[in-house]
Amino acid sequence: MQSIFITGGGSGIGRAVAVLFASRGWRVGLADINDAGMAETARLLGGAPVTIHKLDVRDRAAWDGALADFVGESGGRLDVLFNNAGVGVGGNFAQTTVEELDRCVDINLMGVVYGAHAGYRYLKASGGCLLNTASAAGIYGTMGVAIYSATKFAVRGFTEALDAEWHGEGIRVRALLPSFIDTAILDGTPVGSNETMRDRVRAAQLEFTPVEQAAQAAWDAVHGDTLHTLVGKTARRMWFAARFLRGSMRKQARRASK
Repeated sequence: MQSIFITGGGSGIGRAVAVLFASRGWRVGLADINDAGMAETARLLGGAPVTIHKLDVRDRAAWDGALADFVGESGGRLDVLFNNAGVGVGGNFAQTTVEELDRCVDINLMGVVYGAHAGYRYLKASGGCLLNTASAAGIYGTMGVAIYSATKFAVRGFTEALDAEWHGEGIRVRALLPSFIDTAILDGTPVGSNETMRDRVRAAQLEFTPVEQAAQAAWDAVHGDTLHTLVGKTARRMWFAARFLRGSMRKQARRASK
């Protein structure tokens, strides 16, 4: 039985990916700091084989323990490591606290780095896939979420580097670049004094992409040959514009700041 280990498995994209992979016969390992969230995800898997792992992705040593426990239950297999855990930090960058900056970098970037570092030997043994959640905010810098955007650029670059470095060792490395997935992170990311990311998306009349589409994109990324999988219309538009219309994107971003 193939197996997937999912960080941020207690909610959002992680939960949807767990449900989809379990429905297709995979063993699932859920990792999160949210015990209640993981328990609810496990309940939704309908009796599929699942293990729960309390994990703070910022703790490199804890990664070793969680993955060892998981492969101990999976018969030694780790076919996919889904580095998905992340937090949103928004608002005026100059007014963001040092604690918030450090937390965002430590979870969104170093959590991914530590996961890849800890998972390498298992993925090499299985010829598996490392899947990292980046963001459309990693395509072009996004006003109001500067540090979040920076971490997602870093995840994208890290994915590209390991795609080349690990190719010869039989490990596939992929990234998801979702735009506005309809999850709670949109409500918990302030981008102004009285505005959340969800408010901004609505004001701009942009789309909310159902989380199930993100889960299917994860499945496609794992089973395909595309390095960066774009999720949502906004992500696809940004990818095109960043490649061919960077000057226009810069002007638009500056106008939005006024």
